[in-house]
Amino acid sequence: MEKMKQCLKVSIYTQKGGVGKSTMTTLLASLLHYRLGYNVVVLDCDFPQHSLINMRERDKRAVMESEFHKKLAMKQFQTINKKAYPILKCKAEQALELASDFISQNSVQPDLVFFDLPGTANTQGVLTALKAMDFIFSPITADRLVLESTLAFSEVFLRLPVIEGSSPTQSLWLFWNQVDGREKTSLYDAYQHVINSLSLSIMDTRIMDSKRFRKETDDTANYVFKSSLLPAEPQLLKATRLESFVREFLKIVGI
Repeated sequence: MEKMKQCLKVSIYTQKGGVGKSTMTTLLASLLHYRLGYNVVVLDCDFPQHSLINMRERDKRAVMESEFHKKLAMKQFQTINKKAYPILKCKAEQALELASDFISQNSVQPDLVFFDLPGTANTQGVLTALKAMDFIFSPITADRLVLESTLAFSEVFLRLPVIEGSSPTQSLWLFWNQVDGREKTSLYDAYQHVINSLSLSIMDTRIMDSKRFRKETDDTANYVFKSSLLPAEPQLLKATRLESFVREFLKIVGI
């Protein structure tokens, strides 16, 4: 496990579906790996749907079938001369061992390993994997059920006893996702007050909502946003505030 300790273990985690867990994992991994020069590995532990594995297959088809995506992929490879980051398929209880084995056998040392874990915390292996993360980032939305569920889980999780393999310096950060610009600022201020009263950490950057978060890559769109083979385009990063989010993310994780 020695090599595993040299790179950061990160999970974008929430118990609520549809809040952007897998999407944010992909957006972050692609931007860090293809545009910012970091080496990334992703573990898709979200059995049985394995949405990130399925996304990679869709992205491959898009690059093969779309001239637009094919040209971007060729230009990217010629510019950075770097392979696509690996996406490894497993169950949650296998995740830590698989990541360690993969890293020890790979000549390229990753800077970050992202774990996309099942949202159901009582699934075998999920809590053990989460306790081993260096950083957990939990997306929240201005929905009472989502917020209450995430805050309750975060409070309980942070009080869980240390187990073998736990990260001694682990931190958990909430962040606002799918923010509707039409919603009243006072609503977020009220929620923010509750979060602060619980002494939970929350990121300053709020991810703005966009229909592109829900649209998969295909061969008809002449732009790139959610892709495991290409980074999102700069203007889309700026519009959704993902550009600022990544800067804050890197500052928090310290790389």
